[in-house]
Amino acid sequence: MVHSAVLVLNKSFLPVQITTVRRAFCLLYAGMAKAVNSQYETFDFESWRQLRLQVNEERIGLVDRMIKVPRVILLIAYDRVPKRRIRFSRHNIFARDKNTCQYCGKKFPTTDLNLDHVVPRSQGGITTWENVVCSCHRCNRMKGGKTPEQAGMYLVTPPRRPSWTPPLNVSLKDVIRKEWVPFLDFLVDVSYWNTELLEE
Repeated sequence: MVHSAVLVLNKSFLPVQITTVRRAFCLLYAGMAKAVNSQYETFDFESWRQLRLQVNEERIGLVDRMIKVPRVILLIAYDRVPKRRIRFSRHNIFARDKNTCQYCGKKFPTTDLNLDHVVPRSQGGITTWENVVCSCHRCNRMKGGKTPEQAGMYLVTPPRRPSWTPPLNVSLKDVIRKEWVPFLDFLVDVSYWNTELLEE
């Protein structure tokens, strides 16, 4: 239990990392963090310790009593979001291109878009930020296995690696707990949209 996962938020309630229950209790006890419940109420260590335990709630033993295990904590003085490597994923490619076909310039729902290699793989194109763009199904069929120049098409924006930073990089190996969901609302269809694509 002491090694299980706890979501850490900065003081703006943005997720910044995942830690262990042991570390979360150390931060709470030292007054560096507060526990957050499902109603977004915050508790220092003493007030968290006094909470009445409900049936089936996760708990850990102290010398004189049982205490509820916090699954989300809020850092009191930390307001930054740490810099992270931007995942090369469908979600981030669609975000970079703003769900806009990079050939016709029209915006589409994600279900009507796919990923296109600007220089096709059949012509030596590789799977990188600089060679993959969003395209609608129609433009993708028109382009086929050609380069945009060969197909008489033009890119709206040349593809490049984005400069923004994702708020939290939660691996598929991490257990996403129900208490975390309100703070991780960007993790829709995690397995498809955030799985890292292989760069060649």
